[in-house]
Amino acid sequence: MRLPWIATCLALTLLAGQVMADDQEQKKEVAVDKAQVLEEKAADKGSTAPAPKKAETITQSEVQAVDPAGTAPLDEAITCMARSIYWEAKGKDSADMEAVANVVMNRLGHEGFPDTVCGIVKQGSEKHACQFSWWCDGKPDTAQEEAPYAMAKEIARKALNKQLPDHTHGAMYFHDRSVKPEWAHEYIKTAQIGLFTFYKPHDGDAK
Repeated sequence: MRLPWIATCLALTLLAGQVMADDQEQKKEVAVDKAQVLEEKAADKGSTAPAPKKAETITQSEVQAVDPAGTAPLDEAITCMARSIYWEAKGKDSADMEAVANVVMNRLGHEGFPDTVCGIVKQGSEKHACQFSWWCDGKPDTAQEEAPYAMAKEIARKALNKQLPDHTHGAMYFHDRSVKPEWAHEYIKTAQIGLFTFYKPHDGDAK
């Protein structure tokens, strides 16, 4: 009698595991689909895009179901945004991470920049002049620390949902305060947040 009981318990455990996996996969697909719609609206309307309705927003559980291991290809909005936040500002305060997301969203739909998050993150790589240095540094792009990456995904969710205040006041460029790039004098300084300094163009045009 004991063996059938053990077999039944194993079968139920396996079934429960499959159900959970299926649920996570469904949440991931929903999050990716929502992000694409939100990305398109933001690119079309820019900063004037209205806040999405509740049913259109990405939930916390949905965004965390996306790329849980930090190894997914960079080919959709949530992963590209989260990985950029992670690599540009991991180990720093949440304000620094949110500000990086602000810059990506400020560029989205702005003339001179791509109309997708992944396009913005990867811009310049074809000329070996990446806008975001981590994308061209030759190192693996997979996220290596679970907690900072989960935080990065949550910030990406808020940014795409238009639930993240723009701490940078419209900035499209930034640099670490430990360096003084030559290009900085060409722009208007908008904010200094944590370890970063932020800028926007004088005439509003990307360069």
